[in-house]
Amino acid sequence: MKATLLFTAAAMSSAAFTPVMASDYPDRPIEIIVPAPAGGGTDNVARMLNQYLEQELGQPAAVLNVAGGGGAIGVNQFARSRPDGYTLLSTWNSPITTVPHMQRVQYSYETLTPIISTSQSAYTLCVSPDFPAENAEEFLAELQANPGQYTYGNDGVGGTMRLAAERIFDAFDITARPIPFGGAGETLQNFLGGHVDIYGGSITPVLPYVEDGQAKCLLVTSADDNEALPQASGLAALGHPELETVLWRMMLGPEGMDEERTEVIADAVARAVEQTEFQDFLAAQGETLNLVRGEELRERLRLETEAIGETLESLGLKQH
Repeated sequence: MKATLLFTAAAMSSAAFTPVMASDYPDRPIEIIVPAPAGGGTDNVARMLNQYLEQELGQPAAVLNVAGGGGAIGVNQFARSRPDGYTLLSTWNSPITTVPHMQRVQYSYETLTPIISTSQSAYTLCVSPDFPAENAEEFLAELQANPGQYTYGNDGVGGTMRLAAERIFDAFDITARPIPFGGAGETLQNFLGGHVDIYGGSITPVLPYVEDGQAKCLLVTSADDNEALPQASGLAALGHPELETVLWRMMLGPEGMDEERTEVIADAVARAVEQTEFQDFLAAQGETLNLVRGEELRERLRLETEAIGETLESLGLKQH
């Protein structure tokens, strides 16, 4: 099973809200909730996209970081928003497709309005320059030879990055100690500060530190290699392409958001990502465009949610 990974939690009804039609929408500023700390990959990409989205919509769009709980705190807050199109969610897949398997939340993929996905990227595992390995094979061999010795920062028990790492470690009979953080930005700071041995997170925030020699990334969680990290190997090169787990990003609305307004946002995002500057930005971060919208996006969420549930259960990590 190829896991471009992805529960059904307790649904929160928005029946009390009356959908608002799309005429003259938007005619005032929009708030975009990012359920991750500032400085991480999701935040960086959301803010870059936001510059072009504001141009397309003709209204300011303020990014609000609401971090914690592997993204659940921000999504729970968002799920209580009015479905009028003036509060949107810019998120990665983990809070929607993984976290609800691990903790009780007030939403599920079924209770949010799918608008459009934007891009996707592998996660990466990186170490300090003096780590005794120079490629993926040596990295995995070092971990195999020292079970439980090394710590790796990650996005928590319910995080897709944690799941990606555990799937790889399980296949290679590796035991490493997971240390959870609030997001890639927090993981990176603890890695750079020497509090964990291995950075596990998205590619975007760690790239500057790879370029200046403070980190070397040896493994990516996609089947293919990633041009942004030439020292890292993909899983196909290690004989396990089926272990692929990628991070992908999307924009969602609250339950009951008007279909016309949903289309306005989806069209605006689709035009925004066509900007050459934005595509160059994605390429520099090791990301690629991946536009899926509406019901097709809901189906992707459903399939990934079910796949993640099966994988978590096989690893003994599923709690709900």
